[in-house]
Amino acid sequence: MEERVGQIWDRFITRMAHQGHPQAVVTLDQISGPLGVFYRALGGNSALRISATTATLHGARRSWLQRVAGTGRKAELAWQDETCLYLPASLDLFAESQLNRDLYFWLAALAGTPLASDTLPDASWIVESQQRTCQALWQYPGLQQRYQRLVKAYLALRPVPAGLKYESAQERAIQQALINPGSVAELPEGKYAPAPVSLWLHPDAPRCGGQAADGEIGDRQALQGETRQAEQRRRQAERVDKPDEQGATLGVRHEADLFSFAEFIKMDRSTDEEDNPDQADNIANDIDKISVAQDNTTVASRIKFDLDLPSAQEDDIPLSEGILYPEWDYKKNRLLSDYCRIIPMRSRHAVAAELPQHLQKPARRLRRQFESLSLSPQWIRGQYEGDKLNLDAYLEYRGSIANNPSASAADPRLYCQKRPLVRDIASLLLADLSLSTDAWVNDKQQVIDVIRDSVHLFAESLHASGDQFAIHGFSSRRRQHVRFNCIKEFNETYDAGIRGRIADMNPGFYTRMGAAIRHATELLSHQTAEKKLLLILTDGKPNDLDRYEGRHGVEDTRKAIQQARNQGLIPFCITIDADASQYLPYLFGVQGYTVIRQAEQLPKRLPQLYMTLTGKLYAG
Repeated sequence: MEERVGQIWDRFITRMAHQGHPQAVVTLDQISGPLGVFYRALGGNSALRISATTATLHGARRSWLQRVAGTGRKAELAWQDETCLYLPASLDLFAESQLNRDLYFWLAALAGTPLASDTLPDASWIVESQQRTCQALWQYPGLQQRYQRLVKAYLALRPVPAGLKYESAQERAIQQALINPGSVAELPEGKYAPAPVSLWLHPDAPRCGGQAADGEIGDRQALQGETRQAEQRRRQAERVDKPDEQGATLGVRHEADLFSFAEFIKMDRSTDEEDNPDQADNIANDIDKISVAQDNTTVASRIKFDLDLPSAQEDDIPLSEGILYPEWDYKKNRLLSDYCRIIPMRSRHAVAAELPQHLQKPARRLRRQFESLSLSPQWIRGQYEGDKLNLDAYLEYRGSIANNPSASAADPRLYCQKRPLVRDIASLLLADLSLSTDAWVNDKQQVIDVIRDSVHLFAESLHASGDQFAIHGFSSRRRQHVRFNCIKEFNETYDAGIRGRIADMNPGFYTRMGAAIRHATELLSHQTAEKKLLLILTDGKPNDLDRYEGRHGVEDTRKAIQQARNQGLIPFCITIDADASQYLPYLFGVQGYTVIRQAEQLPKRLPQLYMTLTGKLYAG
């Protein structure tokens, strides 16, 4: 009974102490799409993704109700680092939902606007915030009215300076800086920190206090596979020494001497089996700074042998000692020469096989479609004469004449002609065979099963069309061991042996995509075909055990794709990653990828996508 009464009281007093407006709440998930477009259109870094921040201590005085309820110690403020723009997971600051929505866009504009070149590097928080505000309002005058509305509504929520005993000077300075940005040169000193300013960026953004040991993070993330947390937040952390292995008993101590839960206690909890994961999330949200120590007895390390390289007798057959390729270091803004080693490999245990029974019916249908692909006539644009007028080309021609009358002497290509198409195309399918493909799609299939079926149907289709094609897979274990599985070369005939290699495709290690794309580009560039298509089939972001995680992997992959385009190749990505829209537009462009929402549809969609892509190539 006492526990029940306590729960009711806790909910009541927490609700009374909350100063927001739940009826007008706007969440980050609701507007993440348009917000991302807005942020990048205003100059925000395209490589950064938008994520939810975490509440941090602000040090300001709390109201009486907040002290009773034990709330109000932390606030969610916006900030950004080299990988993410962090915004509050939800906003209910104002009574109108439109104002809460406007606040999201204002914070994105503030973060996306670069500071002026004359900004002092050691400028104080209040000075830098004013400079950011002035720069954003000067560069984008259309934000003026939105900002004025936000300031007017926000000042009504701030404390009245005359009613403050110790922070009145600070509060006046902050309100003056909000009303007239650039008018305040410094923040007066006070006994307490000022109340958080929700219209500015974080005064002291969270930073990690240490780096993980080489391979530690990569191992654990790969083992998680497709596991996703419902709430992605940034937390402060520090690296500390590993706690003592010996357990300790707590002697008789007075209650006043006991540590608080926020203090670090050397207690080894790394191998605890927790049945309730929500409890761990709640504890992490309550702790101000998470202390992390390297420990070789974690659950992940118990099964780490699964990631070790197989013995030479069981491993695939290496075809060479390795081929060196560069890797892009975005921090140094240069290519690191001979940094990665590609090892071409051929399956040791593959045996000749027929097409799986469940694929024979769809394969027959696809073969009929692709056999007629080169025989059916196609509309060829850009002809001097033809069967019909190309309206787009005509309008463009008339516009050029209006701007430059001398252009009328040129003989325009304004017609489309329908004629049998002679296809001259070479395609290379590069399949991601990383550890994450071991995850389950449904009760019957794993991701690797879906990839095998897709590659089978892709090969059957292209063999029927007569197009040149090659199939390769890749995975990696750090930069010196990037496995490049050779399934079908351009000069090989598609037969039962190739089907056996496809059937023997298995999950590998990690996803060092940049090096694999560079090697695939090298193979494809040697072909003499008129059109060269590089198809990349993947289920996740680039990653590896070393620093090839986060932005480093993304930037290197983007550079490899740019290099492929510079050599005349057409890269295109097919993915089943639900979060692909956060990074693939930056890598491939908005027209350079497609997301298959239901992974089991991939075998059916892959040949259709190839037909659509090649049709556009010859139609254009």
